Amino acid sequence: MSSVFKALSDPTRRRVLQLLRKGPLSAGELSEQFDVSKPTMSAHFAVLKEADLVHAEKTGKSVIYHLKLSVLEEALLGFVDSFGLGAEAPAPKGEIAR
Repeated sequence: MSSVFKALSDPTRRRVLQLLRKGPLSAGELSEQFDVSKPTMSAHFAVLKEADLVHAEKTGKSVIYHLKLSVLEEALLGFVDSFGLGAEAPAPKGEIAR
């Protein structure tokens, strides 16, 4: 789970994930959205792949990235559960919890 949160800690990587929510994009299409070098974007893609948040598919000379939303959901649910936030909500004020 820590690799997921490491990946999510960077605003560029979070933006890549937001872009991929709309559908698969090539590395070039993603890179065009940012004012950083190609090696820097490659490093971001590597972190996202290591966290298993994206799937990279080689198509000819292009690499197409796909969002793996289930991995993100699982990590976030695990995080919420670790704080007991996934448990039953507390009773409203004035009522007794059962």
